[in-house]
Amino acid sequence: MNERLPHFVDTAPFDVYATERLTPEQERYYLAPQWRLMWWKFGAHSVAVAAGVVLALFYVSILFTEILAPYSRDTKHTEFVYAPPQGIHLFHEGRFVGPFVYGVRYHLDMETLKREYVPHRSEVQPLRFFCRGEPYQFWGLFEGRFRLVCPAEGGQLFLLGTDRLGRDMLSRLLYGARVSLTVGLIGIAVSFVLGISIGGVAGYFGGWTDAIIQRIIEILKSLPELPLWMALSAALPVSWSPILVYFGITIILGLLDWPGLARAVRSKLLALREEDFCTAARLMGASPRRIIGRHLLPNFMSHLIASATLSIPSMILGETALSFLGLGLRPPVTSWGVMLTEAQNIEAVALYPWLLLPMLPVIITVLAFNFFGDGLRDAADPYS
Repeated sequence: MNERLPHFVDTAPFDVYATERLTPEQERYYLAPQWRLMWWKFGAHSVAVAAGVVLALFYVSILFTEILAPYSRDTKHTEFVYAPPQGIHLFHEGRFVGPFVYGVRYHLDMETLKREYVPHRSEVQPLRFFCRGEPYQFWGLFEGRFRLVCPAEGGQLFLLGTDRLGRDMLSRLLYGARVSLTVGLIGIAVSFVLGISIGGVAGYFGGWTDAIIQRIIEILKSLPELPLWMALSAALPVSWSPILVYFGITIILGLLDWPGLARAVRSKLLALREEDFCTAARLMGASPRRIIGRHLLPNFMSHLIASATLSIPSMILGETALSFLGLGLRPPVTSWGVMLTEAQNIEAVALYPWLLLPMLPVIITVLAFNFFGDGLRDAADPYS
C-alpha cells in the first residue's frame, strides 16, 4: 500500500497556449473586421447576391443610356404607330444570317380599326452592333453617335414595340430607368437624414422630447399614404420645370418615409444609451451629438443600411403611382410611371398589350431590392 507509483517527466518544452491555439481558418474568422464578416455571410445568400447583380446592372446601365438605346428618347416613327414587338432571328430559309429582324408592312383593319403589322419574310434586316446611329447629347454635355446596336440601314428595330406616337418602347424604358431608379436613391437620402436625426434625438434624450416626436410620428402614420402623396404633389406649381418637379417629388417621398426609420433608431438608442461605453463617454464630457454620432449610431449602422435598401422600393412605387395618376412627373420627363400613363385607356391595352411592358422593370427592381435587403439584414448580424 505504501509503494509509490512511478513518476514520468515530459522533457518537451511547455506551451501554455497549446490547448487554446486556433486553426488558421478559425483565427481568420475571429480576427476579421465587421464588414468582412458581413461580406462573407452576404456571399452565402445566393438569392441576395443574384439580386445585387441585377441591381448593379440596372444602375450601371443608366450611366450609358444613350449608348444602349437603339433610338433617342423622343424619336417618332409616324409610319409605325403602335407597332408590335419584333422578334430577333438567326436563320433565314435554313441559312445562318446572324441576328436580324424581318421588315413589317402596315395596314388598317377597317372593321376593328386596329393597326396590323405583318412581317415581310423577304425583307431581312441584319442588326448592326457597335455602330453609328442617331446623334444624341450624352448626359447633355457633348454630342455622340456611337450606339451598342442599331437597325439596318433604312430598316426598323422595335424589340418592345412602339407607343401611340411611334416612339420605341425599349429606348424609352432605358431612358425612364435613369429617372425611376434615382428617385429612390435621392428620396431615401432625405429620409435617412431625417430619420436618423429625429429618431436619434428622441431615443437619446427621452422624456418630453421623445413624447412629442412620437405623437408627431403617430399623426403622420395615421394619414393615408397615397392621398397624402397626391395632395402634396398637386400642390407643386404647374409652372415648375421638369427638373424642379423631379426634385419636388423626391423630397415629398423622403419627407413621408422617415417615421419608420426614426422609430427604429429611437428603439436602438433607448437600449444603447444605458450601456457602459455610453456612460463613460458622457462622464468624459462628450457632447450628445458626439455620443450619438460616434458611439451609438455605428453600433447598428448595418441594420440601418439594410432598412434603407428595403425602403427604396416604396419610393420607386410611389413615383410610379403618382406619375401614372398624372400627379407626379410629367412629359417631357420620361419615367416608368410616365410611360404607364399610356396604359390608362383599357381599349388601347386590349389592342396593344405591350404598352404594359413598363411594369416589368418596376416588378423586377422591387423584387431585387427586397431580396437584396433581406440578404443585407441577415448579414448585418454575422454571428447569428
